[in-house]
Amino acid sequence: MSTTYTTGASSVDTLDQKAIGEESLAPQTTRIMGPWSYLFAWLGGCVSIGTFTVGSGLVGTLNLLQVVLAIAIGCIVIGIALMINGQAGHKYGIPFMVQARSAFGFTGSRIPALVRSVPAIVWFGFQSWIGAGALNLVSATLFGYDNMVVFFVGFQALQIGLSVLGFHGIKWLENIGSVFIIFSLVYMFFSVIGKYGDEISTNLVNVEGTWGAPFWGATMLFLGIYSTMMLNVSDYSRELRRNVGPLGQVTIYANSILPATLFMGMIGLMVSGATGEVDPIRVFSSAVDNKLLLVVTLLFIAFAQVTTNILNNVVPPAYALMDVFKLKFRTSAVLVGLLAFATFPWELVKDESAAGLNLFIQTYSAFLGPIFAILVVDYFVLRRQTLDLEKLYDENGPYRGVNWAAVIAMAIGVVVALIFSGVSWYASLVPAGLSYVILMRTMPSAKRFAS
Repeated sequence: MSTTYTTGASSVDTLDQKAIGEESLAPQTTRIMGPWSYLFAWLGGCVSIGTFTVGSGLVGTLNLLQVVLAIAIGCIVIGIALMINGQAGHKYGIPFMVQARSAFGFTGSRIPALVRSVPAIVWFGFQSWIGAGALNLVSATLFGYDNMVVFFVGFQALQIGLSVLGFHGIKWLENIGSVFIIFSLVYMFFSVIGKYGDEISTNLVNVEGTWGAPFWGATMLFLGIYSTMMLNVSDYSRELRRNVGPLGQVTIYANSILPATLFMGMIGLMVSGATGEVDPIRVFSSAVDNKLLLVVTLLFIAFAQVTTNILNNVVPPAYALMDVFKLKFRTSAVLVGLLAFATFPWELVKDESAAGLNLFIQTYSAFLGPIFAILVVDYFVLRRQTLDLEKLYDENGPYRGVNWAAVIAMAIGVVVALIFSGVSWYASLVPAGLSYVILMRTMPSAKRFAS
């Protein structure tokens, strides 16, 4: 149900209540998640096999302690960044697509939205293949039936069906699933230590590693997995009840992201360091000797991909499609699921693709870092946490078209990030943010966006 939000002489429709599957880009006054529900949603949504792969890729570069610290530093930065950029969505109930209009313009906002959507769809396909592989292995173990194509198509159809339920479905899926997922990760973690303790000591503990550029590059790799979510965090924070302040939000993000990232990254590092194996399914299955426990573990892996995909990899591109092509949420969610087939995930999971996947994270982080900086500077520095909803929803108003100050600042940040590719996200923040402030104050075409 929608009502009208009055801003001066004009008004903007708001979403006061929403049914299952009814998502909108309009300002949202209804909040369906409390602190605990929001925490469990993020916990369930952060069990990413991509984190496992990043951990595997650090074998031979860092020792065990350095990886733990790299994950911790990355997660602290993530928590703070999510809180900062999520303030606009939490305060005004607007999604990322609308938030970006004040900086990039009504049409220009589609540039960061589409940049955000590409990694989401790639991860959707990647993790769907992993989940389908887990189900296929369960079937082969119990029934002798092995058909990866059938399970991939079926698994994708299941996720598409769940995604059309919107945030009501996300809330219950993540809240219920996260409890089982974290218990599974704890079990797998200690199983790995018990099985490969000697190899872990030799290959990961009793090695020097480095505290130099590779260490800080590792923090960025773990951070890079979530750098997409840092952009569109308003899509989620608009669902969080208003009485949760900034400190509470940081606490929620840290206590949900850190455990999931730590367990997955450490398991990937330890098993790959001990066995040389990179494929997640083979790694997990090798850590469990009992058939029943193997089946349960593989089912948890499959379920974890569902919770991660539905929260992180469906909503952002679905909202982008809603804005660009004026589609309904359910139609957009189905299209996102179909596009994931085109990412060729069966190639991404190959052993020789681990380094390429890390390069992919570094590359798209080069684009996401500058956009993040521009959004934060726009909201906190230029607009001082005050947005005009009427202008944000007026396609013919002062925010019409493209704000080239933001686009140029983004390009400057991307160039800097590509030069310093090992720490691209960090390196791009100051150049992009500073350039944006200067251009907004000097470019004549940017004046109407500054109002």
